[in-house]
Amino acid sequence: MKINKISKIIKQVGWKEVLAVIILLLAFVFFRSERHEMASIGPELKNADVWWIISGVALTFIYVALQGLMYVTSFRSTGLDIKLPDSIGLFLKRNFLSIFLPAGGVSSLAYLPRNIRTKGYKSSKIHQASAVYGFVGLLTVLIVGIPLIAYAVFINKNFGDSWISIAVLTGVLLLCYFIFISFRRKNAVYRFFEKKFPKIIRSAEEIFNSEIDKKYFWLTVLVSIAIECCGVFHLLIAMYAFGVPASFSAAAISYVVSVLLMIVSPFLRGLGAVEFSLTFILANFGYSHSSGLGVTLVYRFFEFWLPLVLGILSYLWSGRKLFARVLPVFMIFLLGIINILSVITPALADRIHILKNYLPLEAIHLSKILTLISGILLLVTSANLFRGSKRAWYFAVILTITSIIFNLTKALDYEEALFAVFTLGLLLYSRKEYILRAKKMSIHRGFSRFLGIFAIIFIFDCLAFYFISENHFGINFTKEQAVYYTLHTFLLFKDSGLISNTPFARDFQNLNYILGAAFWLVLIFSFYRMNIHKEKGDAENSINAENLVKEYGNSSLDYFKLTQEKQFYFSEDFQGFVSFRTANGFAVVLEEPVGPENDKTDLIKEFDLYCQKNNLKTCYYRVDESGLVHFNPLKKQKLFIGQDAILDTEKFSLTGKDRKSIRNSINSLEKSGYKAEILYAPHSEDIIEQIKKVSDLWLTESDKKEIVFAEGMFDPETVKSQDLILIFDADRKCVAFLNIIPYCAPDECSYDMIRKTEDAPGGSIDLLIVKLVEYAKAKDLKYINLGMTPMAGMQEPSNTAEDVLQFVYQRVGSFKSYQTLRNFKEKYADTWENKYLVYNSDFDLIQIPASLNKVMKP
Repeated sequence: MKINKISKIIKQVGWKEVLAVIILLLAFVFFRSERHEMASIGPELKNADVWWIISGVALTFIYVALQGLMYVTSFRSTGLDIKLPDSIGLFLKRNFLSIFLPAGGVSSLAYLPRNIRTKGYKSSKIHQASAVYGFVGLLTVLIVGIPLIAYAVFINKNFGDSWISIAVLTGVLLLCYFIFISFRRKNAVYRFFEKKFPKIIRSAEEIFNSEIDKKYFWLTVLVSIAIECCGVFHLLIAMYAFGVPASFSAAAISYVVSVLLMIVSPFLRGLGAVEFSLTFILANFGYSHSSGLGVTLVYRFFEFWLPLVLGILSYLWSGRKLFARVLPVFMIFLLGIINILSVITPALADRIHILKNYLPLEAIHLSKILTLISGILLLVTSANLFRGSKRAWYFAVILTITSIIFNLTKALDYEEALFAVFTLGLLLYSRKEYILRAKKMSIHRGFSRFLGIFAIIFIFDCLAFYFISENHFGINFTKEQAVYYTLHTFLLFKDSGLISNTPFARDFQNLNYILGAAFWLVLIFSFYRMNIHKEKGDAENSINAENLVKEYGNSSLDYFKLTQEKQFYFSEDFQGFVSFRTANGFAVVLEEPVGPENDKTDLIKEFDLYCQKNNLKTCYYRVDESGLVHFNPLKKQKLFIGQDAILDTEKFSLTGKDRKSIRNSINSLEKSGYKAEILYAPHSEDIIEQIKKVSDLWLTESDKKEIVFAEGMFDPETVKSQDLILIFDADRKCVAFLNIIPYCAPDECSYDMIRKTEDAPGGSIDLLIVKLVEYAKAKDLKYINLGMTPMAGMQEPSNTAEDVLQFVYQRVGSFKSYQTLRNFKEKYADTWENKYLVYNSDFDLIQIPASLNKVMKP
């Protein structure tokens, strides 16, 4: 009964999960039980032969290179070409993921880094190449394992049971081959999968039907055999490094068992289980427990831990630009904190004693003051460095160098100085990431304001010292003394020797310190002050932009490029303009420039340069897939953000089974007395008043707010000049409307607002869309752009950000409204057009969402 209950629990939980838990428990038991042994062999590991360790590490690099070469031959066997550096990166990343993924050895084969995804290869071909890699990896374990185990059994009779593992692996390989043949011949197994898993069949059919290049397949086998040999030699090297007698048979059998355990392990690649088994096997070959454990740990360092570290470094290297942009900012901020703390905490007496032999006390005291000042200024600098200011970078370098010098001269704090040296190295490495420059005019203005503030505070402080009563400090200050003590307490933060005799005197001194701190902050901000572009388009610019849209416009978003919140940049060399809005240091451009197609890349380049001079970064919102060609020469990055739904009016009809639900809802509306009407501009005040009430109710009842930039907000004067479609009830009261916008792509129309009251009957939106089709046909317009559905329609994510967006769209409940919108538009859409966000770097992607949120507010 108990066994039945346990089996039921295993079935409910899943055998993979149960096996994962068992292996994790083995890992825990192993490392827990062996902690004393591991502690005892610690000195022996430290005394291991360095040259053998170096040889093992070198062999690990050869092993990694061979894994990359195996990917090269696997890809070529399916007709794809991949470079060795890319394939090595692919192996390292997949190997890293395989440790943490369930059934990692297999499931990690689905992962593809961006540099391979962007090559445009067919996904079926890539999966086929990965399948070849995986199958050959198993096959060569069998090819190498059988003779090695036969040799080990011949030498040591205790390992006859090892044939069981080989038999299991043989069965797995034969099963894989049988499934492959079945899919090729489409017999019983194929029909079973076709019936139970039709989606798998559709995607797998192309993989199984494609031919494999036999030459490269057998090259893959040869490379894989070389990889297996590396594993055996790693164990032999571990034995030599640990100083125990090397046994080829022990190494052979131990390697095969470790690989088999990693294959069957559903989690952590057999961590714990491999160590446990290898220690046991080596003990059977006559090695002491401590020697077997030491050899196992060295071997696992070569084969498991070192490739794991290389995988982490591979991921860090692929994100090095983001890393190089973020880390210096953090380090500068941390250096500022360290400088301040090192001043306010007591110095080490022995170091001060040494320093006094070389520097006078005044120099040591001055170093403390300057370290404190540099700490404060570094905190301010970090904020401006985050924005990408080139001037902030220069200040950070100067302040970091001064931190190195003054930390040494104030108390021989070499730890803080070394930290500053490391920070300086990061700053120099990331120097090209800081491009924003302040205009000379803005610096002059900022510095002029600083001088004005300084003059006012300095004069106040001098007069205060001169006229202050003698009883507060016990001194009747002269003019010279007033200036002297102002400089010492206000400018240098130095202990002037003044003794406060009254509470007022103490408050006055504290005020001086606060004013001094404010002085330094104002000084640094005056250097960082930048002139942010805020120019708005005037009436003449709006007319010029409208004329260019009429001449070159080809997008459903052209109308929104002319709305009142936009700023315009007109090219100096080409016919064209850019419509944008600024927020948080970004010029957010709506779609792409308006102008001749051949000039758009140059216009983008010109606008980017203009923004750089005005201390702005750029990003381009809702760029069409066909428009990406204008950005490709500039090496910008793209992020899929959604799809526009396009309705073909010539194909649209209410007849047929697919349109039955739309027909029924419209018929129900008409029977209830509701009617849709097309109203052509201009409109009476009564109509405008009615739709304004609908709009206000829609905002209130839906708890929504007006947004702009790529959409319009309700403006009575604007709507008055646009064609409208309204739904009236039996009492001639408007319950829903949409407005048709001008300036669309050729043969296309679109709407902006589509709003209804809460008591409007279901199907109102359907009726508005159907009426819009009628309007488009009357105007001989072939297409209707139904607008963008955010995040929906992504096929193959091309970067990590798109992976995250796809996961959020599919799994996070708060994004269900996007799925509902997608489902509605799918009833009408004949085609979908991809839309992208185009930006400069991954670091910008962190800041862009806040800028987009800001530009969309009225």
